[in-house]
Amino acid sequence: MSFRSNRHVVRPALSRLTLGLVVLLGGVVAISAAHAQEAVSQAIPGVVAAGTKIEQIKDGFKGTEGPVALPDGSLAFTETQASRITRIAADGTTSTFLENSNGSNGLGFNAKGELISVQVDDTRVGVVYPQGHERTLASSYEGLPFGRPNDLVVDKRGGVYFTDSGVNVPPGQPGPTKVFAKPAVYRISPEGVLKRLAADIERPNGIQLSPDEKVLYVANTLGEHVLAYDLAADGSVGARRNFAKLAGWSKNDSGVWSSGADGLAVDELGRLYVASNAGIEVFSSSGEALGAIALPRKPQNLAFAGAGKKSLYIVGRGAAYRIVTQTAGYTGRAK
Repeated sequence: MSFRSNRHVVRPALSRLTLGLVVLLGGVVAISAAHAQEAVSQAIPGVVAAGTKIEQIKDGFKGTEGPVALPDGSLAFTETQASRITRIAADGTTSTFLENSNGSNGLGFNAKGELISVQVDDTRVGVVYPQGHERTLASSYEGLPFGRPNDLVVDKRGGVYFTDSGVNVPPGQPGPTKVFAKPAVYRISPEGVLKRLAADIERPNGIQLSPDEKVLYVANTLGEHVLAYDLAADGSVGARRNFAKLAGWSKNDSGVWSSGADGLAVDELGRLYVASNAGIEVFSSSGEALGAIALPRKPQNLAFAGAGKKSLYIVGRGAAYRIVTQTAGYTGRAK
């Protein structure tokens, strides 16, 4: 089996006496001896240097989503299943940032410093922090409740773009008896007006803005491409276009074709980082594939944080990782 040059490698620190069975599993080397694995990235020019360590901060989290940089440079992310928001400090220690988050998923800050989340227990979009300032911004569209709000990004003017990926029905299971709003991309204006921007996406997931906020990117989990929409001054969108083709496009365990496209992030040069079946796929601002950072576990979402936003934090399948990048994340927004 051959591997592309941008997949990560693992360097086990084993002596000759403790060397165990080495089994190659999808780009990760599993060592039977009781030694920690060291995952490192191969080079993506301008993004990550060859041999950069992919640090596993911790695993065992109950759902991993919604990472966002906090004002002090640390990172918050959501444990959706535990209805908790967790903080990762600069030294890698973790602590509870907020309990009882109503199943918060994607996170973002407005100009007032209020933390906004999309929430999946009692489905809504609203402010969850600071305590005492909680409020709902939107919970339905045209009288129908959201199915599963998924991710969000807040623009400089305070507009909140978010996705509703719809109720996730396992293959072979009956659909919901309740009627929900159609999966779509929405925007809540700074004045609080909710509009549906795009309902032409099979399963909208991660969402992100270009640094100049002229392009809206949407991860389509059931599609082969990251989608892009040009934005007008009033926040409305143009026609859907394919921005970048994803290497992670494959058939999943249920026999459904999926790219696994999930969370999105941008760096200060406008590159787009996509969590997908292939790991973290990186694209230029024009959609050119630059490479991918493979991980021990499939990623779900990602964000830049740390001093100068020079670290990329990745969460997925109950684990959190960190990798130092050569280019900082975009600093004009929290995410």
